[in-house]
Amino acid sequence: MAKKEIGELLEDKTVLFVSFSKWINGSRMPTNGSIEPMRDFLVPRVKKFVLIDQAHPGSDEVMPKIEVYSRNNKNFKSYKSSKILYLLKPLLNKFNKSTTQPIFKIRDFLSVIDWSLRDKTSFDYCICLESINTLAAIFLRKIRRVKVVVYYVSDYSPNRYPSKWFNTVYLLLDRFCAMHADYIWDVSKAMQPARISVGLNSNKSASVIHVPNGLYPDQIKANPVSKIENHSMVYMGTLGRENGPDVAILALDLVLKKFPDAKLHMIGGTEQDFEWLRKIVQKKGLKESVYVHGFVEKSSDMSDLIKNCTVGLAPYRDIPGSLRYYADAGKIRVYAAAGISIVSSQVPPLGIDAADRGAALRVHDDPKSFADAVMNIFSDKKLYLRLRKNAMEFAKHNTWENSFAGAFRQMNKRK
Repeated sequence: MAKKEIGELLEDKTVLFVSFSKWINGSRMPTNGSIEPMRDFLVPRVKKFVLIDQAHPGSDEVMPKIEVYSRNNKNFKSYKSSKILYLLKPLLNKFNKSTTQPIFKIRDFLSVIDWSLRDKTSFDYCICLESINTLAAIFLRKIRRVKVVVYYVSDYSPNRYPSKWFNTVYLLLDRFCAMHADYIWDVSKAMQPARISVGLNSNKSASVIHVPNGLYPDQIKANPVSKIENHSMVYMGTLGRENGPDVAILALDLVLKKFPDAKLHMIGGTEQDFEWLRKIVQKKGLKESVYVHGFVEKSSDMSDLIKNCTVGLAPYRDIPGSLRYYADAGKIRVYAAAGISIVSSQVPPLGIDAADRGAALRVHDDPKSFADAVMNIFSDKKLYLRLRKNAMEFAKHNTWENSFAGAFRQMNKRK
């Protein structure tokens, strides 16, 4: 659908978008990377856009942030939840740890209902990350506060939680939302087959639309080979163990034995997030070879750092029940857009796609396998250039605008 047609489709619409972020020192961290892209796509096109951003457990703050935008105006009006919802604040503070917390789920459900009852708008679309938010939106559709409910899924695993009863509740909520939302937006094509494997009746499911994570156009640009930093690696992303940042550091230790000038750039996370990795760096004596950039707020600045590197690392850990088996892999998309060669573990579905397209090498999730692949790329100029060329081809149409425009186009077709 052309831009003009998308504009015509959305120009009189109102959208409520419910998501989550980790907030540190008053800044929104990229726990969920779709907030700004969704805002940037919809604010110029719709009559009204409302964001409910629910502070992720472990944030400096515990109450939702509400931002109300009118068309073509990025200067939003900020609102707080009602005083009734603030009665939960002592409990939220007590359980504010970076894991799934039931009291935060109660807050999430009530925050959606609370805002809808305060806002006079009957929203054309309510797009929700997390099943608990979608459950609230389904209720709001029942009382005619919402017309179309979109269940937007960025993470999914049939075995997400070690507790059997907790995981059962998670699967039941996901299944209910998959059956009662109007549409499902999955960031990965692996999600719906996984739902079906644990009991979802595909004939009763809402219509599924693949909405991959995207990039901004200024991120899809490579540096000339002459400007690439020789023998350089980059790890971009959050620093949880499941994402394997320690694998990247330990791989560097092995690579240095053959390439003494090798270096690793670490992009993402806070000083606190990096603390456990700093111990590995110090133990291995890698301080001079590891460059820690932390969280880079502007996507263009982050891409500029990545474009200078030779190899991008996606060392997702092979952990039973990991979300990474079914989710999108944003770091692979960013690496490809920057025109750098990629080494991915066997875990993420996007790593399979990139390898099939000749844009990545796919290896086991251990330091030696990553180091061997990196040294192979460093040693073989033809391999490096081939991976680089295929990565740029893989990424060239991967914009947020294409993802979201495609999703609204599909919803319009499937009415």
